[in-house]
Amino acid sequence: MVQTIKCPVSKSGSKINRNYSVEDRKNILLKDICAEKLPYKIYFQTGSICIYNNDFLEIDCIKDNSIDLIVTSPPYNVDIHYNFYNDKISYEDYLEFTRKWLSKCFRLAKNDGRLCLNIPLDKNKGGQQSVCADITIIAKQIGWKYHSTIIWNEQNISRRTAWGSWLSARAPYVIAPVEVIVVLYKKFWRKEGFGKNDITKKEFIEWTNGVWTFSGESRTKVGHPAPFPVELPKRCIKLFSYVGDTILDPFLGSGSTLIACVETNRKGIGVEIDKNYCAIAKRRLIREAQIYQLTI
Repeated sequence: MVQTIKCPVSKSGSKINRNYSVEDRKNILLKDICAEKLPYKIYFQTGSICIYNNDFLEIDCIKDNSIDLIVTSPPYNVDIHYNFYNDKISYEDYLEFTRKWLSKCFRLAKNDGRLCLNIPLDKNKGGQQSVCADITIIAKQIGWKYHSTIIWNEQNISRRTAWGSWLSARAPYVIAPVEVIVVLYKKFWRKEGFGKNDITKKEFIEWTNGVWTFSGESRTKVGHPAPFPVELPKRCIKLFSYVGDTILDPFLGSGSTLIACVETNRKGIGVEIDKNYCAIAKRRLIREAQIYQLTI
């Protein structure tokens, strides 16, 4: 059932209205990517944005081979205190969990679908682990093909060190104050069709340089223990998808990816297991992206 909605407007107001026609926005609908079981635990919906309150591994209402781009930041397994997720499991269990959700993403992606995966470069809490390398290997075993890695410099330089080996070669720790965005694709890197681009020349030149420098998001401001800034998914979306493409975030959290979808005129699907975080995402969509809830 297609709902009547007010057209989403970016925080900057008239920018979307000036750049995209009414017909463009009418074409940004969810009906062609959601299976007939819709609605399925829908927490929030407009014609182009949908939040499901569920476990991504259990939800079955998104069609296979329907997603153009997946942008997500999964749990890091560094003992962040989420409400309903244990972020302190064994590293082996964490990698097995990663294999399961990456496999599902692979099934949902189109043949020219892409995945932008924001993860740590490595992990030293609870033991040194090569997180980025290990997850990339798992993704390739599933069938994902590797394209590149973007380094995200949050400018959050740590001053910590292993004081027990202070000024000694005995056991120094090297701590990289960066995160990464691993860029993968399903079968074909070159998109099979043509679409409308909205990236500027300046943005394209800057963002195809694989080191991105911008600040992280405030946990206190957002009300989520590990939010990422809207700038991160916005860059991925404009660089790796067309206007009107379908974007999925299987670990929606505070909703940054969907805000970026609204601001760039993409269809957006977010899945979040925690109802409280769904509420945060909804509030942010209404407040920051100025999107309106449907009257059903």
